[in-house]
Amino acid sequence: MASFWLVFPSPASPGFLKPSFSLSRTLSAGASSSSSYNPVTITSSSNPPNTNPYPNASLLLLLGPFSQRRRSWSPSCVNFDLRRRAHVSRSSSSASTGAEKDDDEAAAKVAVEGSTWIDLYLPRQARPYAKLARLDKAQGAWLFASPCMWSITLAATPGVHLPDIKMLTLFVFGAFVVRGAACTINDLLDRDIDAMVERTKSRPLASGVLTPFQGLCFLGFQLLLGLGLLLQLNNYSRVLGAAWLLLIFTYPLMKRVTYWPQAYLGLMMNWGGLLGWAAVKGTIDPAIMLPLYISGVFWTLVYDTIYAHQDKEDDVKIGVKSTALRFGDSTKKWLTGFGIMCITSLALAGYNAKIGWAYYASLGVASGHLAWQIWTADLSSPLDCNRKFVSNKWFGAIIFIGILLGRLLP
Repeated sequence: MASFWLVFPSPASPGFLKPSFSLSRTLSAGASSSSSYNPVTITSSSNPPNTNPYPNASLLLLLGPFSQRRRSWSPSCVNFDLRRRAHVSRSSSSASTGAEKDDDEAAAKVAVEGSTWIDLYLPRQARPYAKLARLDKAQGAWLFASPCMWSITLAATPGVHLPDIKMLTLFVFGAFVVRGAACTINDLLDRDIDAMVERTKSRPLASGVLTPFQGLCFLGFQLLLGLGLLLQLNNYSRVLGAAWLLLIFTYPLMKRVTYWPQAYLGLMMNWGGLLGWAAVKGTIDPAIMLPLYISGVFWTLVYDTIYAHQDKEDDVKIGVKSTALRFGDSTKKWLTGFGIMCITSLALAGYNAKIGWAYYASLGVASGHLAWQIWTADLSSPLDCNRKFVSNKWFGAIIFIGILLGRLLP
């Protein structure tokens, strides 16, 4: 607390009033407080400074900081040091505040750039479920939808007839539902594994944002929605749809027992192609649909093997299997063989379906796309592997356009 000394000088020393303050208060408050005073040394023009500032103090009173006589005020070394500290403190605080502000702005910018439409537009409670269904990553749903769109369009009557638009719409929507359910099943079974993989550890179940019970409840909702869509189809398609569930539920287990989980994924991902043809025709034509289905399986082996190279280091540590680990340095040779089998099977399906020339032209473009992604893929770069994987949406679109033009231009 501030105190003031009223000093009555001795005859040898002119009288003066001198403020005295608690140094602890001054240091704690610093120069930023406008109501604090710093200790000073008062000098007189006629007398040298007195080494004893309070020679004959006899009375202690609270008084103002200025004496009644004119004195010359000059900062002492302590006062200068405190002012210097205050200046440095203000400068450091200003610099620190500026740096923190820049960091906050940079973090906010990264957060906004890394945000998806789920983070920006959905209610907070719905976001984990939307991410569990991978609604922010539509690439996988389009890979589910592509074989369905191929078969529905291939089942259209040759000539001027367009494919069944209602069926196309139903199956595209169904692809998002089925793919979301498959992701939920995968994350429920693999939540412990996902927590140890850098790319997947932030998934809702692996990170603990959602509990397994919440995941199961959400899966029940997805399956009910899928059942509602399945009931829109004929009985033959319903049986095929029910058989699809066996593949969907067992796929996540394959990486634990075989180095070929990508082949099993191909069986699951392309089952919708059989379902699409059956929904239009009421049955399956093996001469057309088996080559189409097999082509999809080989296509899946291409893109998902490239995709698996993102996680190969984590997979080795955890002990799970993939074609990326099975093929190793020979991956591109295997992928080349799979690509050739894919295009050959597509050509056979088109030939048996008596499709027009435009389809074969599209196969030439699709072959170039497969060759590009296989031979330019940097299998040591997760970023490039993901880029090549995502590019397969264009492969699916090329085949779909080829089938459509082949039916319209026989």
